[in-house]
Amino acid sequence: MDGKDLAYWKTSKSSPDEWLRKASWHVEDAGGTIIERATAFQYGRTAVCLGFELDGDTFRLVWPVLEHEPCDNQAAVRQAATMLYHDVKARCVAVRVKGARWAFHGELVLSDGRMAGELTDPELMKQLPAMCQQPLAIEHAEAAGGDAQ
Repeated sequence: MDGKDLAYWKTSKSSPDEWLRKASWHVEDAGGTIIERATAFQYGRTAVCLGFELDGDTFRLVWPVLEHEPCDNQAAVRQAATMLYHDVKARCVAVRVKGARWAFHGELVLSDGRMAGELTDPELMKQLPAMCQQPLAIEHAEAAGGDAQ
């Protein structure tokens, strides 16, 4: 897929690092701790990455830099970082209602280092019961006698 065919193509002047800082703020505001933030070469492509710990779990979001003309590299990296930011911002709203595992289930880092979204169907069926043990965030607040964040 070509980057110019999707949203956020050449719509911002903010640097990819600024978008990653903004995304990190949302994670931290939801109670998380940032453990990695980078633009890296992974799986044969450039990607924008954000790793964090939240509600006792580790998550890693990886947004690929989409295909682009060589002269548009900066715009393509900026686009990936912008998409990551908007994804994180929306999911951090869901964290407050449904919990981190629900909001970021595909990006849950498993004990073998893979993300849950990388599991094959048989592996997913084996891991799913353990992945679904976290109660909804709203249940935590109600049990404590307060409102959800």
